[in-house]
Amino acid sequence: MLSEFQFLENLRRKYNLKKTGDDCAVLPKDSRHDLVITTDLLVEDIDFRLDWSKPEFIGHKALAVSLSDVAAMGAKPVWSMVSIGVPERVWKTDFVERFYEGYTKLAEKYNVELVGGDVSRTPDKIVIDSIAAGEVRRGKAILRSDAKVGDLIFVTGNLGGAALALKLLENGESFELSKQKKLLLRQLAPNPQTEIGQILGEKNLATAMIDLSDGLSSDLAHICRASKVGAKLFTDKIPVESKIFDFTFETDQISSALNGGEDFELLFTLSPKKKFQLEKELQNHQISPIGEVSANVEIIELIFDEKIHILEPEGFRHF
Repeated sequence: MLSEFQFLENLRRKYNLKKTGDDCAVLPKDSRHDLVITTDLLVEDIDFRLDWSKPEFIGHKALAVSLSDVAAMGAKPVWSMVSIGVPERVWKTDFVERFYEGYTKLAEKYNVELVGGDVSRTPDKIVIDSIAAGEVRRGKAILRSDAKVGDLIFVTGNLGGAALALKLLENGESFELSKQKKLLLRQLAPNPQTEIGQILGEKNLATAMIDLSDGLSSDLAHICRASKVGAKLFTDKIPVESKIFDFTFETDQISSALNGGEDFELLFTLSPKKKFQLEKELQNHQISPIGEVSANVEIIELIFDEKIHILEPEGFRHF
């Protein structure tokens, strides 16, 4: 059976879809700016569960995942649309109203205007379609396809927190009763790295970028495939969520950081000549150099205990 990524690639080739393949499509807006636009589908019991999450958190997450895509293009978010389908039993509750409270609260934080959407009925599960758009200087959107051999690989924040939070929720952890609320929010209501994305775009720093939605191993593989390059990762350089050390063994810690999805941090490549400027521009943000781009096309080498392992993409897949 085809994976979702193979299916999408087949679609691109079959129908010559030239504007697909990045976190957002890039469309001309005016003489000075391009419009980047993305859409994300969230499905009950796949992307969220009602017994784990509040409606406000689900609304927050619906917009956050789309704003993360906009950030990965180096763009400033400007507007959004959201459509939601709910079964009648849910419509009779205050779920939809509270969902929009969470959605609009995050939108206000980033000055994103909600310009439209739709509400409909579904037979069983809740389905949400979130669309977000941003602006970037003409021709300056950061793509996945421009990484160069010798570039440095950076990541924002810490990795593996959302995966650990998911594991705790699956094991019965209640947000209301938990002492790990901050950690659980990494999964339930993640924050997109909008400010960092804009800086990388405005200062023309990153050569390629993607947001970490599926997991470091899978998302780095997307950059390597699009840019026709390989990568070397140094395990001891990967910033692991500190709480992981309290709950898992070392091998699980590494796996969570490499393959755990939904951290919604930014993974980007950078010319070594711009390393000093990057550190200056982002001195108030957490960024970590974790590797370098290599000439071994689509091969990711993981340097662990002074040994080289070939890293296979094992992040989240719908199919």
